[in-house]
Amino acid sequence: MLNDIELNILGTSLKSCCNNPVTGYFRDGLCRTISEDSGTHILCVVLTQEFLDFTKSCGNDLSTPVPHWNFPGLKPGQKWCLCISRWLEAERAGKAPFVVLEATHQSALEYTTLELLQKYEVVD
Repeated sequence: MLNDIELNILGTSLKSCCNNPVTGYFRDGLCRTISEDSGTHILCVVLTQEFLDFTKSCGNDLSTPVPHWNFPGLKPGQKWCLCISRWLEAERAGKAPFVVLEATHQSALEYTTLELLQKYEVVD
């Protein structure tokens, strides 16, 4: 069950990541999760071509539209709620996109450190 107030990794109220295209596990613009979210979509990122190419090479093509899922396909510069495991994989490969800390869920700190995420901070 979700809390009434979700917090970001800075300990303040979770901000919306993006509504155009609408993102998040719940497609409400927020990077929050529940146990049924096997991908743990908790990081708000600003996509880069380098990252989109990397994730496609790993079998997760975020660039190509999938109309039957109402998925528009993503472009560099857009924000998206990303799976923490994919971001960590991209970070190890030197391909991680920038992170919007205010819109990244506090549970990301269960997987990585605030210091690492701050290295990729982008001001919204």
